Amino acid sequence: MTADTNVQANTFRHWRLERDAGDVAWLTFDRAGESVNTLSGEAMRELGAVLDVLDAAPPKGLVILSGKTGGCIAGADIGEFGAVKDEAGARDIVGRGWNLFNRLAAVRYPTCALVRGFCVGGGTELSLACRHIVAVDEPGTRFALPEVLLGIVPGWGGMLRLPQRIGAPAALDMMLTGRALDAKRAKAAGLVDEIAPARLMREHARARVLADPPRRALPLLQRLLLGPLRGTVAKKALEGVVKKAARRHYPAPYAIVEIWRDFGGNALAVPAGHPASMTALVAHPTTANLQRVYHLRERLRGFAKADSALPPIRRVHVIGAGVMGGDIAAWCALRGFHVTLQDNGLERIAPAMQRAAKAFARKFRRDRKALRDALDRLVPDPTGAGVAGADLVIEAIWENLDAKRALIADVERRAKPDALIATNTSSLRIEDIAQALQVPGRLVGIHFFNPVAKMPLVEVVRGADSADSAVQRAAAFVGALDKLPLPVSSAPGFLVNAVLGPYMLEAMKCIDEGLSPEVVDRAALDFGMAMGPVELADTVGLDIAMAAGARLTGGATPPACLQARVDQGHLGRKSGRGFYVWKDGHPERAQPAAVPAGLTERLLAPLVQVTRRCVDNAVVGDADLADAGLIFGAGFAPYTGGPLHYDAASHPRTTAGISDGNRATERTEQNTKH
Repeated sequence: MTADTNVQANTFRHWRLERDAGDVAWLTFDRAGESVNTLSGEAMRELGAVLDVLDAAPPKGLVILSGKTGGCIAGADIGEFGAVKDEAGARDIVGRGWNLFNRLAAVRYPTCALVRGFCVGGGTELSLACRHIVAVDEPGTRFALPEVLLGIVPGWGGMLRLPQRIGAPAALDMMLTGRALDAKRAKAAGLVDEIAPARLMREHARARVLADPPRRALPLLQRLLLGPLRGTVAKKALEGVVKKAARRHYPAPYAIVEIWRDFGGNALAVPAGHPASMTALVAHPTTANLQRVYHLRERLRGFAKADSALPPIRRVHVIGAGVMGGDIAAWCALRGFHVTLQDNGLERIAPAMQRAAKAFARKFRRDRKALRDALDRLVPDPTGAGVAGADLVIEAIWENLDAKRALIADVERRAKPDALIATNTSSLRIEDIAQALQVPGRLVGIHFFNPVAKMPLVEVVRGADSADSAVQRAAAFVGALDKLPLPVSSAPGFLVNAVLGPYMLEAMKCIDEGLSPEVVDRAALDFGMAMGPVELADTVGLDIAMAAGARLTGGATPPACLQARVDQGHLGRKSGRGFYVWKDGHPERAQPAAVPAGLTERLLAPLVQVTRRCVDNAVVGDADLADAGLIFGAGFAPYTGGPLHYDAASHPRTTAGISDGNRATERTEQNTKH
C-alpha cells in the first residue's frame, strides 16, 4: 500500500483498512464507541470513502470482517430509522444502502464477507453484495433479514440478491418471517459458500478470494421461479401472508412480495401512491409500533446481564417432570446446561425424556454430535441426587402451598449454600413459599409459560425477602436460555396471568350468554391476538384455569360453561376435549358466525384495566414493561405496541393519566430492578 493510501485509510473512525504481503485488502468494521457494529450513516459514508481508496489502487481481493468479539454486524442503526418521519427521510436511508451495496457488488476485484457471529439485516445485505461469503463454524453465527419485524423491508439489496443466491421460495420465507439461519443451514441453502473453523477463518477467506471460484448456479427450476414463474411464487407467498397477518395491521410482508415481484427488489422504484411504497410504510402506525416493540425487547434483554461477581449457573436440577417441568428441563439442556430431572420414579420421568428426545431430534437433525451432546446433558434423577451439585434448583410441582413449602425446605437442607432456589409457581406468592426456608432470600420465582420452547418471556418474581443477588442471577439465567426476563413483584398471578384471567373470564361470560367459542376467538384473532381467549383456556387446561380463577377472584363462582366442562372431565387440549375437540394438537372449529359489534372492545376492556392496575400497584415497573410482558408473554398484538400504548392511542382522553402514571411508577422499578 502506498504512503498516501496509508494516511487516508488511517483517518477512518469505524473501518480499518490493511493490505497483506500478497496484496489482499482486509477491511475490519469496528464501529467506534459501540459494543456492536451497526451501519450508521457515518459508517456507511466511510465505507464509500474506503471504496474510493480501493478504486484508486485495486487489490487482488478484499475481505470484509468484524472487529467486534460479540458478533459481526447487527444491521442498520435502528435509532436512525426511528427518526424517519417522511418519504424523503426514508428514501435517503434506503438510497444510501442500495447505492453503496450496488457499488460494492460491482467492483472489479473479488470480494469476500468473513462472518463470525450474528450478521443480520444490513449486515446480511452487505454480505450478499460480496462475491463470496465465508461463515465461521460457531453456534453464534447467524444470518437473517428481520426487517419485517420492524415494519420495514430489506431495502439495501436483500430483496434483490437473496433470491438470486438461494432461490425465491426460500428467500421469501426468510424475509417474510425474519427467521435466522445458522452457518450450516446457510451453507445448505446456498447463502454461504464455505464454512471455516475459527482458528483458520482468515486463511479460508484469503484462499477463497484469491481463487475466486464461480458461484454455484441455481437449479433450472429455481431459475425459472426467478423469471417466467415469478408471479406464481409471489401468489403463493401472498396466500401464506394473508393467512397469518392482515395488511391493515402488517403492511411490510405484503410490500416485500410486491417489491420483489414488480420492482426487482428495488424499494426506490416503487411509486409514491403504491401501497408498498416507502410513503405508505413510513406513515403506517404499525411501523413505529413495531420499532417500539424492538426497543421493549432490548430493554428486557438488558435485565439479563450477568454479574461476574456472582456464582455462575452451570448445573440445573428440576423437580417435577410434568409437561411444564419436563419442558423446562429439556430447554435448559438444549441451551447447554447440565440438567437433572426429578420425579417420583422413572415411569413419571420417561414421558418428559421422550418429548425431549423428539424435540432434540428435530432441532439437530443434521448434526448427530449436537444431538448426542444435548441428550447427554439431560439426566433422569428419581432420587434427587442432583440437588447436591446443582447451581440452581427449580421446583415445578403442582400448585399446592404446603407441598411446595415441604419440598423447598428439603432442597435447602441438601443444596449447596450458594445454590439459587426457584419456584415456577404461576399464582402463589413467593414470600408465602419462602416461609419454609432458613434463608428466604435464596428463593425467587422463575415463571415460564406454556409451551416453554415457543414462549419468549419468563417472569422473574421478587418476593418480599428475595435478595438482589438472587434476582439478578435468575434474570441472567433466563437470558442464557435465550428468553426475555421480565422483573415482577410477588402478587397473585404476577403480571401475565393476572391479566389473562379476567380476559378469559370475559370470554366465558360471552359463551354463557350464547356466543359460540369460535365467534369469541374470531373477535380476538381479527384484532391480531396470537391466540383466542377460549383456545388459550383449552391450552392452559380448564381445571388449571378454574383453580387459578378461584385464587385470583377469591373463590367467586366460575362461569357455567367452564364448570360444566370440568365436571365432565373435558379439560381442554390435554384431555382431547374442552371448548373445542382437539386432534393432533389442534382444535377443530366450526365456521364462525359474524362477530358482533363491540365484542372485541368488550374482551379487551378487562385486559387493559388489569394491566393498568398492575402498573399502579407496582407489580411491574412501568407501563412500557407491562406492554412488553403482554406482547411477549401473552401474544398481545405486536402491531399495537402493547395494550396500554394501544389504549392510550385509541382513547387519549380517557387514558391521559398513563404518562403521569409512568412518571409515578419510575420509583417502583427499584422494587424490580436487577
